[in-house]
Amino acid sequence: MNSTTKQNITPELRQWIVDQAKAGRSPDDVLKSMIDSGWTEDVAIDALENTLQGFLKDHAKANGLPVPVPVPEPDLLDAPGSVVVDGHEIKIVMAMRNPRVVVFGGLMTEAECDELVALARQRLARSETVVTTTGASEVNVARTSEGMFFGRAENPICARVEERIAKLLNWPLDNGEGLQILRYQPGAEYKPHYDYFDPAQPGTPTILKRGGQRVGTLVVYLNSPKRGGATTFPDVHLEVSPVKGNAVFFSYDRPHPMTRTLHGGAPVLEGEKWVATKWMREGKFE
Repeated sequence: MNSTTKQNITPELRQWIVDQAKAGRSPDDVLKSMIDSGWTEDVAIDALENTLQGFLKDHAKANGLPVPVPVPEPDLLDAPGSVVVDGHEIKIVMAMRNPRVVVFGGLMTEAECDELVALARQRLARSETVVTTTGASEVNVARTSEGMFFGRAENPICARVEERIAKLLNWPLDNGEGLQILRYQPGAEYKPHYDYFDPAQPGTPTILKRGGQRVGTLVVYLNSPKRGGATTFPDVHLEVSPVKGNAVFFSYDRPHPMTRTLHGGAPVLEGEKWVATKWMREGKFE
């Protein structure tokens, strides 16, 4: 942060931001008001993020809620239209702050998508989910897909994509789970759910031993289904269309519905949908 930015973020501005948060205004609305009032976008974002971090921590402690933690975050300030990672240009299709959702265009090439699908196809099985009551995995009726997991950096394509994701999201490579590949055939879906592990469930402490909580999710679309298959965020009435090579990223700074990261995979209506999912943990995933 430069000296000019520090001078502009006054105590009065911080208090105004806190007052807006208490009044129930979303961070997106507050940011727009600041920009409309003449604040430059980078200063406004810095003031908003730093002020709300403190406010949210105090609010959480006072109300017995989980305290927010650092999360993956792409650096979009200097590249509103696209970012370049190791010579690979990735477009910014859409971004919102509450919940934190970013849609990337062209995160993977068509050839990379096809290679992952070909490698995964021979190892597909009915998808399972982690059961927080026990810490084990089992088939879930809410998830009607087939899938498999690659070990982290199991092969050159996985290693290349994982490194690209780590750099894009500014999150340690070791803090990521291996890529999960899923295939949804006509009628298959994944009903709305959260990706974090529920702290109230008895199996969660066992799950957290492998790297702590999940704090971010990135879903890459490995093909474009003919109809259906959108990624939905019911709390904010958002639907992300599955386009080959594109990806949707969202983060959640605490294991609580207040993150508004309830999401699901809408039923595939025609054709099939292939996705690669990357989950990021607080610490090193082992």
